Amino acid sequence: MPRYERKTSSTGIYHVMLRGINKQLIFEEREDYEKILAIIAEIKEISGFKLYAYCLMGNHLHLLMKVGIEPLGQIFKRIGARYVWWFNWKYGRSGHLFQDRYRSEPVENDEYFMMVLAYIYQNPVKAGICRRPEDYEWCSRQRLGDCAVVDEKELFDIVPLELIKEREAEEVTADLLEPRLGRGMALSDDEVIEQLKALGDVKDASGFQSLNRELQGEIVLKLREKGASVRQIARTSGLGREIVTRMCRDWHAI
Repeated sequence: MPRYERKTSSTGIYHVMLRGINKQLIFEEREDYEKILAIIAEIKEISGFKLYAYCLMGNHLHLLMKVGIEPLGQIFKRIGARYVWWFNWKYGRSGHLFQDRYRSEPVENDEYFMMVLAYIYQNPVKAGICRRPEDYEWCSRQRLGDCAVVDEKELFDIVPLELIKEREAEEVTADLLEPRLGRGMALSDDEVIEQLKALGDVKDASGFQSLNRELQGEIVLKLREKGASVRQIARTSGLGREIVTRMCRDWHAI
């Protein structure tokens, strides 16, 4: 499957997602969560990036960050190499731990920044782990106001603490994170159909529906990355909006 050029953020701010290969756990014990946070703190010093929020789930993680000295690719090469080596050594395994490359989406304005921040905080709630974001130990929301690894001065310069608390009850779903500035203009239905056929190597929507569900999910994520909305993908693929939404959640909130 072809790889597309990543969209560059004019602000340098990105929502980054990284998950385990085949959705396997990348954090199995408390020590694993602590280790990835320690590695992130170490790489911050080397790469000079700013961290605004994080949420570590069992098989994936979310970061809201701003690049500094080094680009995203180098940052995640460092983080991945250190954590995968340690994880493989600890559990006596070998090979890849993370699925494909990290995924990233540009954050170009304060409104979208606030939406992404809330979405990251709400991950454990949507997964049914806790009732409130601040109840989840491995989300920076729990330590909001006193989180050493997060650059809180810079965070509160963008979104004041009072506003974060005021708006955190507003639900933000993957479907609401529609293509915005930084992802380019949304695709037309005809463009989505052409992309769908090319990515799936099929002639039409019926051919796409005959593909296995894992491949369909990969194509859905590629279409989202290119700028297609959940509604567009459902409309042009014939999968149904609930199925497409579930595929997006498989990446974002499970």
